[in-house]
Amino acid sequence: GKREILIVTHFEHPYEITPEAMEELQNGGRANTIDNDATTVPMQFIALVAEATRESRYRKSFERGLDYLLEAQYENGGWPQFYPLRPDTYYSHITFNDNAMMNVMFLLRDVAAGKEPYSFVGADRVAQSAAAVSKGIELVLKTQLENDGVKTAWCAQYDEVSLEPAWARAYEPPSLSGSESVAIVRFLMEIEQPTPEQVAAIECAIAWFKDVAIHGFRYERGPDAKGIEDAAILADPDAGPLWARFYELGTNRPLFLGRDSVFRYSLEEIEQERRGGYNYYGTWAAPLLAKEADARVIRIMPLGDSITYDNRRKDMRPVGVRIAYRRTLHDLLRSAGYAFDFVGSENAGERYL
Repeated sequence: GKREILIVTHFEHPYEITPEAMEELQNGGRANTIDNDATTVPMQFIALVAEATRESRYRKSFERGLDYLLEAQYENGGWPQFYPLRPDTYYSHITFNDNAMMNVMFLLRDVAAGKEPYSFVGADRVAQSAAAVSKGIELVLKTQLENDGVKTAWCAQYDEVSLEPAWARAYEPPSLSGSESVAIVRFLMEIEQPTPEQVAAIECAIAWFKDVAIHGFRYERGPDAKGIEDAAILADPDAGPLWARFYELGTNRPLFLGRDSVFRYSLEEIEQERRGGYNYYGTWAAPLLAKEADARVIRIMPLGDSITYDNRRKDMRPVGVRIAYRRTLHDLLRSAGYAFDFVGSENAGERYL
């Protein structure tokens, strides 16, 4: 509503790199960020209002946000958590954590494609958004980590110069992420005409998710008897798969760190404050794997005349030709292990044909 858009635009913050702005940052003042859905989600809301009202003030507000995202991108294609940069802190790392960079990528992708509600964006900014997305994809492919020469997943943050996995907070180590890697793969899967390199990145990541999935346990978070937040991993043969937030580089072992930054390999070993205050497990990859499984189903529409039609009853054709090629094709595909589905507006013969 009108009240909400006034609130959102009221908190729009300039990002000019001036001595005054840097002093404000150093003194703990307000800072522009893409963390925790900041900037991107307000921009989506402003775009909806701009598209609906056609008022220039909202269009200009969105364009200022877009210019900010484009300027904040590193030359190597990544985005820092905060911009203007905060030197010598993890805020300047390339940040996939909490989907910060991928939120930017999804927004710029839709701007570049002219999707609603971004149709009001001018041609120059559309072209700049497309170029930024291309650079971002290159960065994504460069930063997919390997175990023994096999590509796996991504770390939540990378050094902005070396592109090596990097520390963030004390309990967020260089590692493979069972959470942030999901949005990265989803973005790659939605590319309409992926390159062979992009397809390989997807397939390797999917294989990794399947390999490190944790079965037979459920994850519970909530207050204990004293009302203090806690969490536990409990045996449950009926539970769906889980993924750890952090997997150790080189071993794929789930990692758990408290504020002391010590690597531990079970949730109960870290302090209660962190157990109850951070998502160390989740079902993050489950929807992704379901989408991937559906995408791998081969859909076949048989075409032809009498050689396509199949009717095993009341068929006047000679016995040897009553079964059309569809049955033979069905059996061959099934024996080869393919997931497939015959589609079309009619059926004849067996119910699956």
